[in-house]
Amino acid sequence: MLSYAAFVSGMALAQPAAADDGGAHGRFRPAALDGWSHDRQSEAFKAFLRSCTAMEEMPPAPGGLGLVDPAALAAVCRAASALPRDLGDAAARRFFERHFEAVALGPRDAGFLTGYFEPEIEGSRHPTARFGVPLYGLPPDLVSLDGTNRPPGLDIALTAARRAPDGEVSPYPDRAAIMAGALAGRGLELAYVASPVEAFFAQVQGSVRIRLPDGEVLRLGYAGRNGYPYTAIGRILLARGAISRDEMTADRLKAWLESHPAEAPAILAANRSFVFFRVIEGMEPGLGPLGTLEVPLTPGRSLAVDASLHTLGMPVWIDAHTPSTPVNGIPGLGEVHRLVVAQDTGSAIKGPERGDLYIGSGEAAGVIAGRLRHAMTMTLLIPRVSTAHPAAPPRSDRSPIPAMDVSVETQR
Repeated sequence: MLSYAAFVSGMALAQPAAADDGGAHGRFRPAALDGWSHDRQSEAFKAFLRSCTAMEEMPPAPGGLGLVDPAALAAVCRAASALPRDLGDAAARRFFERHFEAVALGPRDAGFLTGYFEPEIEGSRHPTARFGVPLYGLPPDLVSLDGTNRPPGLDIALTAARRAPDGEVSPYPDRAAIMAGALAGRGLELAYVASPVEAFFAQVQGSVRIRLPDGEVLRLGYAGRNGYPYTAIGRILLARGAISRDEMTADRLKAWLESHPAEAPAILAANRSFVFFRVIEGMEPGLGPLGTLEVPLTPGRSLAVDASLHTLGMPVWIDAHTPSTPVNGIPGLGEVHRLVVAQDTGSAIKGPERGDLYIGSGEAAGVIAGRLRHAMTMTLLIPRVSTAHPAAPPRSDRSPIPAMDVSVETQR
């Protein structure tokens, strides 16, 4: 999408209206979820199997909420792997009902849902008169920072930095410096696109399909970023009155930047965060980019969540009332009642009931994703054999979702 949505934090767990077992943590049968019997659980089952493949190699972290027992989730994965991949909806539905129970995270519509997509734009492997703005690969001197290697005095907000040959660590060039050529001539260029605006939006999404002049499609995925905190540039235009709050959409932001070429570079540079890519090969065209779990995202079935709180790979049920009226002939999602799988993360996806739904690739997916910024009810499906218990913060700690945090940029 391109929606840097509101942060949500400190939301308490709540008893769901559908609970039928009186459990201390509001656990109930998935079949009690609104719309459960009408969903295409076969699509979610395929996405879940892809997560299981990744979790075989690297077991998931339990997440700060403590709701999911990774060992129990691994056991469910083994049961899923023994089944045919092409299960029908009824069989997939029975699988999830047998192996999972539902846990509501909060009252109805207490969460916040946005959407994102994989842009598809024209470009070239080499600079041309038309395509002159580079998309860069990960620099070898970029290092992640944590408590073990952060030098004294370095900004605590930085998550990555530059390591010189002598071992000295310093802030990496920011967006303004890179746009001015700080990385030029180092052989990091993976492809070239037509404008800084297109490059920026590709970075916000974290992946891109580039249609090359010979018809080939080059797929680039997220590799890392320069370590600076993300700044939502839409806020700047709101503050200036250049775009009204009611008008603010991804398309409107992009159109403003493209129609103000003299002002756009300074606006873009205000976001010091800069994303680097890697070439992705051997991907099925119908599947999305690799998510945080390192498995291809499934359109409409992969959800980005806050991995500091949630266990990646877990199934999640989402309910949301979103637009269905067409825009440029492309209808919206309308009523959303579906099973998805937590397979990705994003720097703006913070809080227990914050989700970012992967819509797909290309222009139509971008239109749909760009309209998603709606209240959501989020319900986790946790393995039935799990014995973990959440530590819910008090209700007074629940923070409301701001009406809009310039919901047009959701950096992966």
